[in-house]
Amino acid sequence: MAAPVPPAGPAVLVVDDDPDVRAAVVDGLAVEGYDVRDAADGLAALSAVAAAPPAAIVLDLAMPVLDGLAVCRRLRELGDRTPILVLTARDAVSDRVAGLDAGADDYLVKPFALDELLARLRALLRRAAPGPAGAADGPGDAAGLLGYADLTVDPATRTGERGGTPLEFTRTEFTLLELFLRHPGQVLPRDTIQQHVWGADFGPESNSLSVYIGYLRRKLEAGGAPRLLHTVHGIGYRLAAP
Repeated sequence: MAAPVPPAGPAVLVVDDDPDVRAAVVDGLAVEGYDVRDAADGLAALSAVAAAPPAAIVLDLAMPVLDGLAVCRRLRELGDRTPILVLTARDAVSDRVAGLDAGADDYLVKPFALDELLARLRALLRRAAPGPAGAADGPGDAAGLLGYADLTVDPATRTGERGGTPLEFTRTEFTLLELFLRHPGQVLPRDTIQQHVWGADFGPESNSLSVYIGYLRRKLEAGGAPRLLHTVHGIGYRLAAP
């Protein structure tokens, strides 16, 4: 009798038109126990998601036929909230912001180390995992909304508004913002924030925190709204009304 096949890990869809990059990522994820599928372009990616929804997607931005930005937008328009880690060869802030605004949850700049891709993927899957019922704590209301000053957000949809301006947040942005909303006025050390959002996979040398603080400020301060997320030099950050 054949030995039983151990259960596969979370299903991950890898989308990249470069066959060498795609094969390297697929092999690396497979070794880590993931159930890996792949697609060579955006149209094939949408078909793969429709046929068998994955737990997460690793998505290149620069592809022919249908690029990664279009794939992100299409999935989000359909209400698909699958965590998406985008890969980009361009390190300009505008390129990273474009991917996040299209609905991606995190980004990784090429060339990248496989270990970092694995760490970011683990972080996305942790944040996507449903928590126990009633796990929310801290400031909120009976409808589950969180708010501070003129900012109100809905954890169920990762949307909100500030001063009447509608806001949408990626999974990573919202995880970060929610931490501040549940500890208003408190100075949160950088290492505490990084541990909460990214886990132990990211050391103090990572610049992910400062990058995502910048993304949140860009959204929260749209239209000239006063700053809510303040830097406490040498320590971390604090959510405080102006």
